[in-house]
Amino acid sequence: MCNFIFGKESNDKPPLKTMFSLFRENVRIALDAIKSQLLRTILTVVIIGIGIWALVGILSAVKALESNIAGNFESMGANTFNIQRYEFSFDNNNGRERQKVNPIIDYNDIREFIAKYDYPLTQTSVSFMGTSVAEIRYESEKTDPEVQVYGINEHYLDNTGSKVESGRNFTVFDIENNNKVCLLGSDFVSGLFKDDNPIDQTISVRGIKFKVVGVLESKGSSFGNNQDLTVYLPIQVARGIYTQANINYSMSVKVDNKDMMQQAQDDAIVTFRNIRGLNPIEKNNFGIVRSDDLLNQINDISNILQISAWIISIITILGSSIALMNIMLVSVTERTREIGVRKALGAKNSTISTQFFIETIVVGQFGSLLGIILGVLTGYAFAKGFDFEFTLPWTAMIWATVITFLVGVIAGSYPASKAAKLDPIESLRYE
Repeated sequence: MCNFIFGKESNDKPPLKTMFSLFRENVRIALDAIKSQLLRTILTVVIIGIGIWALVGILSAVKALESNIAGNFESMGANTFNIQRYEFSFDNNNGRERQKVNPIIDYNDIREFIAKYDYPLTQTSVSFMGTSVAEIRYESEKTDPEVQVYGINEHYLDNTGSKVESGRNFTVFDIENNNKVCLLGSDFVSGLFKDDNPIDQTISVRGIKFKVVGVLESKGSSFGNNQDLTVYLPIQVARGIYTQANINYSMSVKVDNKDMMQQAQDDAIVTFRNIRGLNPIEKNNFGIVRSDDLLNQINDISNILQISAWIISIITILGSSIALMNIMLVSVTERTREIGVRKALGAKNSTISTQFFIETIVVGQFGSLLGIILGVLTGYAFAKGFDFEFTLPWTAMIWATVITFLVGVIAGSYPASKAAKLDPIESLRYE
């Protein structure tokens, strides 16, 4: 064993077991060397860890944010566009230009639009939020005043991609006849009704009785907003209960044929401009938003954040690689006599250089492990803080491991080469 460790010549290839033993011995020596210069090693590990922390933490947070927002925008439904008060856009004017105040989309607007918009193979859904602090009662049970109540028509679920888990959706008969029926989010099943089947049960909203005809599939939370704690009422019934002024309505148009999306959208713009009485030179005083446009904007933001994460981590890791090279050069100087003794006993240059390579790689992997742990914890805390779904950033973790390995190899190249080239006689004389 000792003959092999110190590099005595042999024409036979060492067996795999001997190679593993050599590697294990080199790692042990590396750990002993690290312990002898603990403070410098800890500082280097922390610097590397900060760079990896920035990379893994930001990428995991961005992934959680992207998945959540993409899921929410996909809930707009396939092949749909929304007509709403404002366009969805990010403020690029840094506040220098005041945003134009658009009029709300009131009930007369949507009623006239539905009457006039007749593009083939389309259907229009209408909705508005009556309140976000409703208290719902069922027999002797009641909810906390945190339930959202929406008024919708029969196309709302289909246009927004919502699914009925049990029961049925609203029908045209329910909407036109103002039936006292309702749809519930999935959280009511385990919360308000406990062991009872909610279908055909009666709940009370503002003292008015409603028959439950359907329960929706879970949609989760978004930015602390529980989408499964929602009651949906026929739109005319909801308008009779929530009569506050300046209610802003939302419209969503679904196009059966995706190839006809642009033409359907253009026709909707012309129709709504006529309803608003805009002349040809006036800009739209409303917004048109497509789900795919929103996703493209979110992807652009995610790409910017990911690039920022890489830049921050690369700059930090570059600094840590210099620190790692410095600590290994100091180590070579401090262990000059040890290197001379090993060479005098027959150690080859490759054996010496390999020893220092392993030391730098071990330090780098300690930094990688620290950074990955901190990054995952940061991403998890971010996801839980905003009620997002967290997933492990495997790609970032793999890249972190590879990057720190490369940093170890690059930072250890010069110190390892310097150690290997030391003259054994001069090294033995070193004090």
